[in-house]
Amino acid sequence: MESIQFLGATGTVTGSKFLLTFDDYKILVDCGLFQGLKKLRLKNWNPLEVPPEEIQSVVLTHAHIDHSGYIPLLVKNGFKGKIYATEATKALCDILLPDSGHIQEEDAEFANRHKFSRHSPALPLYTEEDARNSLNSFHIINWKNRFKLNENLGFEYYQSGHILGSGIVKFYAGKKSITFTGDLGRQKNIIMKKPERVSHTDYLVIESTYGDEIHSDEDPAAILEKAVTDTIKKGGKILIPAFAVGRTQQLLYLINKIKIKNPSLSIPVYVDSPMASRSTQIFFNYTDEHAISKEECDTIRNNTKLIAFREDSIAIMNSPESSVIISASGMATGGRVLHHLASMLPDKKNTILFTGFQAAGTRGKSLVGGKKSVKIHGEFIPVRADIMNMNVLSAHADSDEIMQWLYGFEAPPRLTFIVHGEPQASDELRKRIESELKWKVEIPELNEKFSL
Repeated sequence: MESIQFLGATGTVTGSKFLLTFDDYKILVDCGLFQGLKKLRLKNWNPLEVPPEEIQSVVLTHAHIDHSGYIPLLVKNGFKGKIYATEATKALCDILLPDSGHIQEEDAEFANRHKFSRHSPALPLYTEEDARNSLNSFHIINWKNRFKLNENLGFEYYQSGHILGSGIVKFYAGKKSITFTGDLGRQKNIIMKKPERVSHTDYLVIESTYGDEIHSDEDPAAILEKAVTDTIKKGGKILIPAFAVGRTQQLLYLINKIKIKNPSLSIPVYVDSPMASRSTQIFFNYTDEHAISKEECDTIRNNTKLIAFREDSIAIMNSPESSVIISASGMATGGRVLHHLASMLPDKKNTILFTGFQAAGTRGKSLVGGKKSVKIHGEFIPVRADIMNMNVLSAHADSDEIMQWLYGFEAPPRLTFIVHGEPQASDELRKRIESELKWKVEIPELNEKFSL
């Protein structure tokens, strides 16, 4: 094993791309889009440090767009190899990647029609067709099945407990190994199993989204129940911007729990995102990979209205009745949630409930930060609705949970790299690892390269 180069997720939680080189064999571990601040999003348009045609393989930890969303552009720009993923990750990418291309096309078309882009014409980073073409490069790998990339190089997946199909990836090169956590799940996740233990590795690349925080132990069902009942009393609606994969399914499980507790609570529940709706169907199909029983999944399915068509989305937006609307994206960066926000934010009867990490530069960050107006589709929308932020549903391990997982190693890695975090979070995690475990730690910078 020769080197690792950090092409993303350094100083930020998005854009995960790690170039692993073994002799002349190049592997890209994750292939995600930068999201959030404009200066980050613009990086998606920059050429990679390595030409795509020189990369032999892509290995995905999971399907979230900040880990997979650059794949269509990589393939479009000349990548000819295989993309390795677990079965559930591939099933989710079948939805997420075309949807990402579709949203980018829609946003570019909307910008051109309303002339609020500085570019004429505004172009998508890639199209839905580009995304569908990239899906032909996927190859499914089973759990804990060491797969050989060549005679001397292989890898295997362990469940990371983050979302459906998410894996910790351990690479073997001769007698050496390097492990990537991807996004590490929680020790107590209401819908996912906890991360599997890895006992040995020579090198470790670990995420640090919440490296400086401890998650609240508040009951998420109680918080959600109060938000719903308070909003109903005002005659308003509850909009929950939510990640299509993982968060939407957590919310549906909790709402079902609340309805069982309060049979008289007959408020309709909508999932208004084609991507989230299809992701939920996939979640129901993989009951062996998460902690929710088939019977519970069937009940949730029967009590939820999955919205497919734009006309139905407009109908629920215009309806005066109280309802719970779950819509992507979770940081309010694009998709149908923007139309709901534009409609609901000016009305003080409504509640906008955020349920996860909001990256710097996103509308979600602006709203939870108390901004009095936000820009949506070229117009500033006044904020009069109640804005809530419920952080107890995070699918990322917090600082204590990360340390608990690290204590499972029987020997320290030669070197641990901390990525996928804002600078303060990464640095606080570094301090804990160095202080408590006495491990050698590096926080790499963008495009920094290390010999292994």
